[in-house]
Amino acid sequence: MVSETFTRFCAASELPPGGKKHAKIGDTWVLVCNAGGRLLAVNGICSHQAKPLWNGRVRNCKITCPVHGARFDLETGAALDLPATKPIATYPVREVDGWVEVCVA
Repeated sequence: MVSETFTRFCAASELPPGGKKHAKIGDTWVLVCNAGGRLLAVNGICSHQAKPLWNGRVRNCKITCPVHGARFDLETGAALDLPATKPIATYPVREVDGWVEVCVA
């Protein structure tokens, strides 16, 4: 049985609806978005040319890369538009006692 280890990411108050925040957990840049009251965590680096996604626009549970315009589904990580063809990783995220926690395996 594999145990999930969650890491404290930020206070839940730092992620109001429509908000997003990025931080490094270990060697991984993680982006957590509050999309319509749902917390979603993804790899914060675009799969196309390794550019940061955290300045991208979030709309309808999707994020747009600010460099080349590729969009990714925040729920599944799927690449939705060229030039990106590979998905980005998604991570389990939860809120516990007023804190957002992310599991990066």
